Amino acid sequence: MQNTPSTSILVGKGEQPTLLQLRLANRHGLIAGATGTGKTVTLQEIAEQFSRAGVPVFCADIKGDLSGISQPGQPKPELAARAAELGVADFQPEATPVIFWDVFGEQGHPIRATVAEMGPVLLSRMLELNDTQSGVLNIAFALADQEGLLLLDFKDLRAILNHVGENAATLTTRYGNVSKASIGTIQRKLLTLEQAGGDAFFGEPALALADLMLTAPGGRGVVSVLAADKLIHSPRLYATFLLWLLSELFEQLPEVGDLDKPKLVFFFDEAHLLFKDTPKSLVEKIEQVVRLIRSKGVGLYFVTQNPVDLPATVLGQLGNRVQHALRAFSPAEQKNVKAAAATFRANPKLNTETVITELKVGEALVSMLQTDGTPAAVDRAKICPPRSRIGAVTPAERAAIITASQLAGKYETVIDRHSAYERLNERAANPPAPMPPPAPRGSVPATPPPARPVAKSASPPSTNEMLSNVFFGDGRRQGLVETLAKSVIRSASNQMGSQIGRSVVRGVLGSLLK
Repeated sequence: MQNTPSTSILVGKGEQPTLLQLRLANRHGLIAGATGTGKTVTLQEIAEQFSRAGVPVFCADIKGDLSGISQPGQPKPELAARAAELGVADFQPEATPVIFWDVFGEQGHPIRATVAEMGPVLLSRMLELNDTQSGVLNIAFALADQEGLLLLDFKDLRAILNHVGENAATLTTRYGNVSKASIGTIQRKLLTLEQAGGDAFFGEPALALADLMLTAPGGRGVVSVLAADKLIHSPRLYATFLLWLLSELFEQLPEVGDLDKPKLVFFFDEAHLLFKDTPKSLVEKIEQVVRLIRSKGVGLYFVTQNPVDLPATVLGQLGNRVQHALRAFSPAEQKNVKAAAATFRANPKLNTETVITELKVGEALVSMLQTDGTPAAVDRAKICPPRSRIGAVTPAERAAIITASQLAGKYETVIDRHSAYERLNERAANPPAPMPPPAPRGSVPATPPPARPVAKSASPPSTNEMLSNVFFGDGRRQGLVETLAKSVIRSASNQMGSQIGRSVVRGVLGSLLK
């Protein structure tokens, strides 16, 4: 029984229509296939359908051709015939509401984060620092927090690193070894990133996540398209930026459970870069976010050449799958084809491993989650054509969309607040008054110390005072009463302390092992 359009979107058709259930769209997905097999067009068609269902979308435009989603497609007889064959009702050329973004501010609204929001872990990965250099960067962030120094942009980061270098000897005793060689290496890598244009990403106004989850006046979800044709030339910057965006969504969005449709669908193109040369600890964090972010109402769709590009723990979380053709000209490629085929629920009518190498452009092996949450058996399907333009927009069309955007003017003007750079420069210009040097030994102080008061001669204690001193002490020695009381308390506390101590240990271990 086919679902109504309000509860699912039509991806394609094999033996049966291939439907992506909107209430299960936050169970994530995969679009895979070799270069030139139609992954980008499939991404465009699915993004279009999410938008029509009122779901905002974020995607990266690696080659520039995804930007055509903002323009109505050209009426072509072959596209109309494909749509009619697949049962697409009222197929007409149609534009999708789009907001263009660009880290470099050239082909869209600038998209920025503050240095503090990025944090030392992701910055270390972006700069390809080793463990020692990452430790120094962590010290810089800790010092900025302790001294109340805002880290907003690139010059703030440089200033705090200079501050750490100038105070290396003092900080070493407090935080651990601070090597000036490590400081120098970090500064050189910052220079390399700056020359590649990466410094444009840091600063204010920082991106408000709500601006990625907008709807158009007619109720359609807005598709945020990140211009990444230049950004992809710095793969580490590209992957770290998307990872930062994902972590911000995870940290800031509230828990909402399962919704009728996602609050946002996020497409990771060239997803293998997210895991390439990534420390195991960070991969584990990504896996955790992928597993848990569905409860925030966010669906993640990884776009890559081969499913084996992703860790098995991540791949296991991707319930909705579209697999375009793979090539198998070498033993290694044949092994990859076999591994990709094994990720699908078997269909006795298909030899999945053979079909993967035979798929034509516009065809794919598809398995979507069924209404009960289980994956459907894999099916060979023709993918629905998009209603928007297949191909890039012209510079004039892009400029018109940016100018007419509901966010026009919000991010274009840089804000330079009074932060670490300014504060540290002020300190350097107005250093604190130096402490007076200590007087040399044997010198006579300018002001003689006050004379000690002469103790008055005490009269001999009376008999009552002597008894009181014996029982209650005289301030210099314990009395009998005080000695007895301490002995009783010490004995009781020895018994209680062992019980309380064991309880504390159990509590600490319990929290660690949860």
